[in-house]
Amino acid sequence: MDGSISSFVTFLTKAGISLLVANEIRGAAVAAPVLWGMYEAGGTLMAVWLGICSLAGIALSVVGPLFVARKFKLV
Repeated sequence: MDGSISSFVTFLTKAGISLLVANEIRGAAVAAPVLWGMYEAGGTLMAVWLGICSLAGIALSVVGPLFVARKFKLV
């Protein structure tokens, strides 16, 4: 019984780490259009402000789960 629980926990940990990596890739993919939009807008103050706010939200959604994983010593 202990062996099956241990292997299940190991599987869940590996799946969680895989999802963290996928989240990092998703963050990069979501940030690219924001940076391109700032470039296309010509660097106006409003475009830069909206870009910074968007990138901050993306960063929180990417770094937040990583922080929680480190808190529980999964990574």
